[in-house]
Amino acid sequence: MTLDRRRFLATAGALTTGGLASRLAPLSLLGLAAPAAAQVASDYKALVCVFLSGGVDGNNLIVPIDAAGYAQYTAVRTVDSGVNIPQGELLPIAPTAGSYGLHPDLTELHALFAQKRMAILANVGTLNMPTTKSNYFAERPDNLFSHSDQVAQWQSSVSEGASRTGWGGRIADQMAGSNGTFPVATSIAGINLFITSDTASPLALPTTGGLALQGFANNAASNARLAALQSILATDRDNAYVKAAGDVTTQAMSLSGIVNPILTATGSVVTPFFAGQTSSIAQQLQVVARLIEARAQTGAKRQVFFVQLGGFDTHSNELTTLATLLGQLSPAVRAFYDATVQMGISDKVTTFTLSDFGRTFQPASGAGTDHAWGNHHFILGGAVKGGEMYGKYPTLARTGPDDADTAGRWIPTTAVEQYGATLARWFGVSNAGIAQVFPNLTRFASSDLGFLV
Repeated sequence: MTLDRRRFLATAGALTTGGLASRLAPLSLLGLAAPAAAQVASDYKALVCVFLSGGVDGNNLIVPIDAAGYAQYTAVRTVDSGVNIPQGELLPIAPTAGSYGLHPDLTELHALFAQKRMAILANVGTLNMPTTKSNYFAERPDNLFSHSDQVAQWQSSVSEGASRTGWGGRIADQMAGSNGTFPVATSIAGINLFITSDTASPLALPTTGGLALQGFANNAASNARLAALQSILATDRDNAYVKAAGDVTTQAMSLSGIVNPILTATGSVVTPFFAGQTSSIAQQLQVVARLIEARAQTGAKRQVFFVQLGGFDTHSNELTTLATLLGQLSPAVRAFYDATVQMGISDKVTTFTLSDFGRTFQPASGAGTDHAWGNHHFILGGAVKGGEMYGKYPTLARTGPDDADTAGRWIPTTAVEQYGATLARWFGVSNAGIAQVFPNLTRFASSDLGFLV
C-alpha cells in the first residue's frame, strides 16, 4: 500500500497546483469552504500580462505616418512585399514623439489611446546591458532570435544563463502574505516561467477557467472517498517529495472550493462586457475579470495574472494573420478595461503586453517577416499616463543606427528590467524588493520609465 500511495502522490506531484486544479471541481460541499467574505481591500492592485506568443510584428503595430517616416517604412515594406499597410488605413495617434498610426484592427485600443488610458513603450527588449552597434557582438543576449530562449528571457528578465523563476513569480514572492492563503500569481494559460517563483505557489487554470473534480457528490460514498484521499495525503510525510506532492494536491483541492463557485456563479457584472466574443483571449480575460470581481471572497489584495494569445510567428501570410489575431485582441482587452471601470477599479488594474521578440523590418518571402529583437508594447489602465509613447522609436533603416545587422532587427533602447520595474513599483514592491526581482536593473540608467502615476 505504501508503494501505491507514493505512486499516486508522485503522479500528483508531476502537476502544479494549477495543473491538478484543472481536474478538480467544487469541493465546498465536501467541507472545503472558501474564506468568509471580507470587505474589498481599498489598496487592491492587479497586474495583467498579455503574452503575444510567437513574436508579434511591432513594425506593423505602430507605423510612422508623417511623410518622411512613412516613406522610410514603405521604401522597405513595399506594396509588393505583402506586409505593407497603406498609410490611409492606419489609425492616427499623436504622441509628443511624433505622428504614428496603429494597425487598422486595433480600433478599440486606438480609442483607449485617445482617451489617455493606453501608452506605448517603444523598442523594448532583452538586454544584458545598454547595447549599441559598437558592442552588440560582445553584449548581446544568449541565443538571440530563438523562440524558446527569448520567451524565457522576456518572462524571467535574465538574458545570461537560465533562470528557474519569472519576474511575475518573483513579484508574487515580494507580496507573500498579501492575500492570506490565496495565491498572488494566477495563469489562465497554463503553467509558464513568468509566474514561477521561489516560494509562492501559483494558481494555473485552463483556458476555459473551469475546475472539475469528477466522482464527488454530497453523499456518503463520496464523503468516504474524500476521507480516504485526505488520509492518503496525510501519509508518508517524512518523505520530502511525497510531502510536497501532498501539499500541492491539498492546496489544489482547497482552491477548487474557492475558485469554482466564483467562475460558475451567475449574475456577474463583468460578463456582459464580453458578450459575443468567443476568442480564447476574450475567455481568458473574462476569467481574470471574474476573479478580480470576487476579490472580497478570495481576500486578495495583490494579484498578478498571465494570459496568452498565440499565432504571431508570421513567417508568411502576415497581414491576414495579424488582422485575425489583433481583431480578437483589441475588443477583448477593451472589454476587460471596461469591466474594470464597471467595478470601479480601473486605476487599480494595469494590463501590459509582452512577446517573444519583434520581427525583421525587411520582409521575408511568402509575405511574412523573420525573428528579430526590439519590439513595441502596450500598457493600459486607469493609472497609465496614456496618449504617449515612451522609450525611443527606432530609425526605420536597414543597416541604420538601430539595426543589429542588415535586416532591420532593432537593438532595444529600453530593457525588460526597466519595463518590469516600473510596473512592480506601481504594484507596491519596495526598492529593495525590486532589486531582488530584477537583479540586473542597476546596469540601466532608469528604473522608472514614468508611464504610471
